[in-house]
Amino acid sequence: MRYAELPLHYGKAPYWLFRRMVALGKAISEVVILEYGTKGFLERIADPFWFQALSCVLGFDWHSSGTTTTTCGALKEALNESCEQYGLAIAGGKGKASKKAPEHIEIFSERLNISDKKACEIVYASRMSAKVDNAALQDCYQLYHHCIFFDEKGNWVVVQQGMNDETSYARRYHWNGNELNDFVEEPHKAICCDEKRNAVLNLTSKRSRENKKVAIDLVKESPEKLKKEFMRLGSAQRTLENWNQRIRNESLVMPKNINWNALKHAYEFQPKNYEEFLSIKGIGPGTVRALALISELIYGSKADWRDPVKYSFAVGGKDGVPFPVKKRVMDKAIEVLSDAVKQAKLSDYEKLQAIKRLKALVPD
Repeated sequence: MRYAELPLHYGKAPYWLFRRMVALGKAISEVVILEYGTKGFLERIADPFWFQALSCVLGFDWHSSGTTTTTCGALKEALNESCEQYGLAIAGGKGKASKKAPEHIEIFSERLNISDKKACEIVYASRMSAKVDNAALQDCYQLYHHCIFFDEKGNWVVVQQGMNDETSYARRYHWNGNELNDFVEEPHKAICCDEKRNAVLNLTSKRSRENKKVAIDLVKESPEKLKKEFMRLGSAQRTLENWNQRIRNESLVMPKNINWNALKHAYEFQPKNYEEFLSIKGIGPGTVRALALISELIYGSKADWRDPVKYSFAVGGKDGVPFPVKKRVMDKAIEVLSDAVKQAKLSDYEKLQAIKRLKALVPD
């Protein structure tokens, strides 16, 4: 199979296509949930190969950024109306809807009889996954879509997507709560994109652990001292130029503005770790980047500047570009989807068309 680029496509999916996607998505989801339970369904949504294959089976263009937003939208409409029946719901969405994820979680938590404690944990997971991919991972992709899938037992997965304003290409981030050990260190199930970038500030990497420790130590000291360090580094043009040369001349300069009120609040709060620091309201990409640069250039604690993307939006390229084909994973995804389609309550014609789209994923 050849890999596909994922350009940003404006507009909406045609009504006739979206209605078909909702119906087919509902039928397939019912079979998967019945066969594997809600936890098994969520695990597959978190799998970038299975998610991509599902979007193709539903009939959407797999080379479009709308693959993510429209597939999530179709599943949201298909499952939320009868969430009590499935024991599962989807919060968030594209644009303004993404900001309403906490509100949606509260509403569906009541319908699913999820405890207040579990509901708060899901809300926190929603907020932190978005905060991490916008601030702790600075890869030039700004989030514009965020969906969190969760079940009545409190299991959750996140599928969110960012856009690069310069290239108009997308990048998708998958999270699986059941495989998560730390929100700020190697938290992703997968990051999908068709390009690897230089000079990506990756504070979710294990290699950035010491950099984050120094940043927390700085935050715990007087904000006035931090301002002096910021001014000191901002005036050291030679140091920054040398640093930019070291990372292949792709500039990631000191931010012009830092939220000093948020840093003052962080100082008063005295966060125990980087996750607590990042969760503070007002701590954004600029503040995070400034602390990372100060930690590295003044105190010698290096951050990881390598792009963590590991998957293309396709299953892989048969020539190994951009990534080798994951045959075993691909075969399993196709097997599960094929069985689900065959068992789904669909007409013979609909099943035949879905199977044809599924077979198109198989490399020659």
